Amino acid sequence: MLTDRFLRQILDNLTTAVIMLDAELRVNYINPAAEILLAVSGQRVARQHFGELFNDSEAAIQPLEAAILSANPFTKREAQLNLTNGQTLMVDYSVTPIGNQNTSWLLMELHPRDRLLRITKEEAQLSKQEVTKVLVRGLAHEIKNPLGGIRGAAQLLARELPEPSLRDYTDVIIEEADRLRNLVDRMLGPYRPPNLQPLNIHEITERVFSLIEAETQGELTLRRDYDPSIPDIMADREQLIQALLNIVRNAMQAIAESGALRQGRITLRTRALRQFTIGQVRHRLVCRLEVIDNGPGIPAEIVESIFYPMVSGRAEGTGLGLSITQNIISQHQGLIECESTSGRTVFTLFLPLEPIPGD
Repeated sequence: MLTDRFLRQILDNLTTAVIMLDAELRVNYINPAAEILLAVSGQRVARQHFGELFNDSEAAIQPLEAAILSANPFTKREAQLNLTNGQTLMVDYSVTPIGNQNTSWLLMELHPRDRLLRITKEEAQLSKQEVTKVLVRGLAHEIKNPLGGIRGAAQLLARELPEPSLRDYTDVIIEEADRLRNLVDRMLGPYRPPNLQPLNIHEITERVFSLIEAETQGELTLRRDYDPSIPDIMADREQLIQALLNIVRNAMQAIAESGALRQGRITLRTRALRQFTIGQVRHRLVCRLEVIDNGPGIPAEIVESIFYPMVSGRAEGTGLGLSITQNIISQHQGLIECESTSGRTVFTLFLPLEPIPGD
C-alpha cells in the first residue's frame, strides 16, 4: 500500500508542475517543478492564498471557487498568468477536485505553453542561422575569387601605365577591391573558434559600459541591474565583449539618431535561470543577459530578420553587427533573442553556465 511519504516523493519527482490547494484556495503543497515554473520557494508560499502568487488573478480564482463547490474538474487552455516578479506565463492547466465529506482539495497541473513555443521558435531560429551561414560562405567564396583577380589585374596594369598620374585610377580599383574583401570578411564573422576561459559576466558588461560612456561623454544614462551570485561562465573574453558592444552601440546610435541622447537610457540586467533549454540541449543553469533601451524601436517589418547580414533599421547601419553577434553567441552554444516596441527594445542573450560539450 502506498504511503503518504511515498506519494509525496512521487509528486516531488514529477516534471509536471503540481499545486495542491485547500478549500480556501491556500497552497498546501507545491512540487519542485512548480517552484521552477513560477519562480517561487515552496516554503515561502506555503499557506498563501492562490491569488497572492499572481497579479490580476481574479479571473483565475472564480473557476477554482466554482470547482470547490461543484466538485467538477475543468481544464483551461492558453491561460495567461502574471507572476509577481513581473514575468508572464502562458500555460494550460487542469484542476481536479479531490476530497471526502470532511475535506476538499484542488489538484492543479500546469503545462507551460510559452516554453514549448519558445523552444520551437529557437529551433527555427537556429535552423535559419545555419542556412544563412551556408549561403553567406558560398556567396563570400564567389565574391572573393573575382575580387582577387580584379585586384591583381589592377596591380599589373599600374606597372604598365606610361604616366604616374593614371595610377590614381588603378589605386581606386585596388582600394575598392580591398574594401569589398573586408566587407565579406566581416559578414563571415570571427574565423577562429572561441578561446574559452572562466570569466565573470560582469567583467564583460563593465568593459562595454566604460566604452559606451567614453563615446557618449556621459550624456547617455547607463544602468546596471546585476545578479552578483552568477558563477563564472566559460567564454572568449574579446569575442563576448565584441558581441555585447555591437548590441549596446546599436542601441546608443539609434537613440542618438532620434535626437534624444540625453533622455536615452540603456540597462544591462543579468539573471541566472535554472533548467533552461537552448535548441535541443537542456541546461541546468544559464546566464540571461538583457540589454534594454528606451530608443525608437526596431521597425516591425525587420524584427524577424534583424540577425541576417545586411539588414539594418538605421540609415547609416551596415547590417553586420548583429549578424556577427549572433555568430559569436552561437559559437558559445548560446542564444540571442529580440523584442521591440516603440520606447522599449530588449535583446536577450542566454549563455550556458556549465562546460560546453566537447571542450
